[in-house]
Amino acid sequence: MDPKDIPLVGFVLEFGAQDRVLDAMLLAGPLVVLAMILGGRSPVTTALVGLYVLSFGGYVVYNGVVAR
Repeated sequence: MDPKDIPLVGFVLEFGAQDRVLDAMLLAGPLVVLAMILGGRSPVTTALVGLYVLSFGGYVVYNGVVAR
């Protein structure tokens, strides 16, 4: 099975940023939010959200610096 066959994933891969890491992070965002909702506000879920935000922001900044 190809990931492009999954409806939402296929749409993101086709019309996304053509960057597999960024596409994966965009698709993981709602899963992180869902984990926060289901797990409640605990140190584990807060750390998960914090790591996601830091890694997403770091990757965007890294791409901005490398692209120059």
